[in-house]
Amino acid sequence: MTAAAELQASPPGPSHALPGRSAGDAVNSDKESAVSNVEAGSGITVTGIDDRYGAMCQGFNQRWTAHPDYIKVVRSTADVVGALNEALNSGRTRIAVRSGGHCYENFVANPGVQVIIDVGQMDRVHYDPGMGAYCVEAGSTNWHAYTRLYRETGRTLPAGSCYSVGAGGHICGGGYGLLSRRHGLTVDYLYAVEVVVVRRRPHGDFEAEAVVARRSDEGDLHDLWWAHTGGGGGNFGVITRYWFKDLPRPPINVWLSAVAWDWDGMTYDPFARLVANFGRFCAENSHPGSEYADLFSILKLTHKKAGKIGLITQVDATNPAAGRDRLDAFLSQIEDGVGLERAELDVDLGEHPQIRGLHREPLLMPWIQATQTLNGSGDNRRGKYKSAYMRKPFPDDQIQGIWNYLSSTRDGDGYDNTQYDNAEALIQVDTYGCKINALGAHETATVQRDSIMKLQYQAYWTDPAEDGVHERWLRELYRRVYAASGGVPVPATAEGAIDPAAITDGCYINYPDRDLGNDEWNTSGVPWYHLYYGDNYERLLKAKRRWDPHNVFQHEQSIRVV
Repeated sequence: MTAAAELQASPPGPSHALPGRSAGDAVNSDKESAVSNVEAGSGITVTGIDDRYGAMCQGFNQRWTAHPDYIKVVRSTADVVGALNEALNSGRTRIAVRSGGHCYENFVANPGVQVIIDVGQMDRVHYDPGMGAYCVEAGSTNWHAYTRLYRETGRTLPAGSCYSVGAGGHICGGGYGLLSRRHGLTVDYLYAVEVVVVRRRPHGDFEAEAVVARRSDEGDLHDLWWAHTGGGGGNFGVITRYWFKDLPRPPINVWLSAVAWDWDGMTYDPFARLVANFGRFCAENSHPGSEYADLFSILKLTHKKAGKIGLITQVDATNPAAGRDRLDAFLSQIEDGVGLERAELDVDLGEHPQIRGLHREPLLMPWIQATQTLNGSGDNRRGKYKSAYMRKPFPDDQIQGIWNYLSSTRDGDGYDNTQYDNAEALIQVDTYGCKINALGAHETATVQRDSIMKLQYQAYWTDPAEDGVHERWLRELYRRVYAASGGVPVPATAEGAIDPAAITDGCYINYPDRDLGNDEWNTSGVPWYHLYYGDNYERLLKAKRRWDPHNVFQHEQSIRVV
């Protein structure tokens, strides 16, 4: 079957520019609405008198609320061009862009933002014969992209497991998920990206323009493409479309396993053995040619209040017997010497719901069903997040610090962690590496290409009055774990050379953490942008100077023109 026949064809993408309006953008109304209006070429305007306004001022993380002059709901690239021209030339220069609304910090839902451009209605997933590639619009969510691609082509993106995350921000930050050990990062398949950038005319007015940057381009256009392979969102312009080539086929079936161990009766020794075993497995089985490349596992190191520590594992079962053998061997290695009885994973753990009945026997199921089973994002609530890339297994001192904080055992670091009692606080440890590590650090903007684990520190709560308590505990935990390196997981690259002894390799831009730029919590001397980007930052800064020289697109951790 040809690629064109695999997915319904749609009009080809533009060449290098697409200014102006598209046909059909104007929507006529018999009378002017008191709550909203629709404008040709700039989208739907939602203002403070609209019933939708309050809900559209918040994203997934309810810690943050914006108060923009208005929100623009756009449906096409031309709408984005019009919305930017309208906002900037009316003096509104603080603009943010939202696709899925999953920004963990206040980069979008910020009180200083004057206009939010919401691209959530731009959600088409289709084959573009003009580009010879699969097009995913920026407003498409992970689940929408998965189902469209899989049902119509049998292909997929190796992207995230959270169903409601939008492509706009997820992909440009690198994008990874349960198939990434086998197939690499999402951006490893990126062929082209369409970005609406902003220039100034000689007389001073702003002018927005859509630009398509391809992998095959040279010079500035290639730099713009490269910047969207891990540079993160909110830096260069409004992303409207991505195109992908050579997308992989997912497994026909997978084995899905979900096991847990009770906190009741847990002591340090089995906990430390469990964590060490997981790290050892990753260290031994994360090279590109590993026989375990088709296995992805998530270790949920919860606070003891949760009652259970969890382990969720997916492995390719296209050959069921071979897949089951790898799964059994993996679980045996993780449980070696731990001496704890397996329990049912019957509690919610962070963003993943409970998965009952799989602690004794895994379930053989079609890949798309397993993806749906694991496609949680948790309730909309308040949250704080941190991240780390690990190049080596956990050192003993890190395991001790993790244990002390999760078990409410006094640590002796000057902070009383014994009073914290939150079932929704945890460290999620993901297997990493394999095909991800087949590329070099500079081939994409994602510099971390030899890590074996990826960590996400999480705390959730609902009461705004408790913000300080939960934020402080997570900050202190993080500082304790990385006490030997100034409270942060320092990158492996220093002055252009990789330190082979380095344990960590910085942080993930898609899990933004404003504390990295705070001298109280980062005493390493490594600036926040090097924690995210390593020595790729200078090239990202070059792209910023070329494509957004007036710093139109900015937030607290955006790449800044200096």
